[in-house]
Amino acid sequence: MTETVKGFKDFTGEEAQKRADVRRIIEGAFERYGFEPAETPIIEYENFVKGENKQDEAVSDIFRLQDKGKRNLALRYEFTFQLKRLMQNKKLPYRRYQIGPVFRDEPVSSNRLRQFVQCDVDVVGSTIKEEAEILSLSNEILNKLGIKPVILINNRKILEAVAKDIIGIEEKRIKKAITILDKLDKKSRKDVREEFEKEFSGFGGNITLLINTLMSDFKQLKEYYKGIVCTNRKQKYEDTLFYKGEKELEDLQDYCNLYSINIEILPSLARGLSYYNGNVFEIKTKGIKETIIAGGSYKFNNVQCTGVAFGLDRIALLSKINNKSEKYLVVSLDQNKKAIELSKKLRSKNKITSIYYGKPSKALDYANSYKIDKVIFIGKEEVKKRKYKIKDMKSGKERFEKF
Repeated sequence: MTETVKGFKDFTGEEAQKRADVRRIIEGAFERYGFEPAETPIIEYENFVKGENKQDEAVSDIFRLQDKGKRNLALRYEFTFQLKRLMQNKKLPYRRYQIGPVFRDEPVSSNRLRQFVQCDVDVVGSTIKEEAEILSLSNEILNKLGIKPVILINNRKILEAVAKDIIGIEEKRIKKAITILDKLDKKSRKDVREEFEKEFSGFGGNITLLINTLMSDFKQLKEYYKGIVCTNRKQKYEDTLFYKGEKELEDLQDYCNLYSINIEILPSLARGLSYYNGNVFEIKTKGIKETIIAGGSYKFNNVQCTGVAFGLDRIALLSKINNKSEKYLVVSLDQNKKAIELSKKLRSKNKITSIYYGKPSKALDYANSYKIDKVIFIGKEEVKKRKYKIKDMKSGKERFEKF
């Protein structure tokens, strides 16, 4: 059997080339912003992968395996949790980027495989200033790739305040409530309400009103919250967790203005991973329902951090770049030495060059198969005249140039 496992895919030809081009653009931007590369193992101990977030949907979907020593292992489902190890003994702020495959044993869709490539940037020892810088970086990359971004933000403190103060969810179950609310952009309001009521019985009326408010706008949510907590219960707004979250959003907006990027507050935005503790982000675009960049701020080892992850698969699908460089095929007609000399010369000028040893007809067929632009023939006549023939594969025209 040679077919791929469900949820896994080969990439070749133009598709693979486009992914490589997009990856280079992303990686170049990461380095221009002062992030340094890191590489981590694909396989980790299962307990390390799960961490304290065992109930998170992404964590529950990890691939599990055992080695010959019967140790319980798992494939990484993201890069962020591995920062707990990388950040040790690093001078702060520590700015790292990482690009590579991650794995999730979850349902497959047209835009979601079980192995996919993430491109992450994180700042360990961050402030809201770094959050704005990362959003600026994301905006810059997408614009370069011809993708118009819609940058959505929210704050986990606001959602925690809503879950606790409006719905009445007890402290230890707040993260579970937020995980369910995070599905509002993936499922219908009815489905989310039913899942919420199944998990938290007795909140029917409250949750219906809350979901409708979360799906409206921030101003309405704020007035709704203040009406219940401040007016009815006589709590001072400035002392609430909701207020602290709002201030963090305002600070982020102020710094984003310095970078001249537009952001929108989306009250229903939660992010499914429970380690987030502040501002959270998602970036979407037209033509695809799923999120293409996502992240937020969190605390590891008692250090505040922030970061985002780019989904290379989706971004490559959407990108409108024309990074095509001309490809040359040098055909040796029993003139191997001269063919190699010419290919070295072309490569020294950063030309994409391959050598073909064989008949002209087969060489042209090969060039068509791999969409090579120019074919250069080197035979006895060309060496004798010190000129080589160049065939343009698009127009069919031929010309001669001196060695």
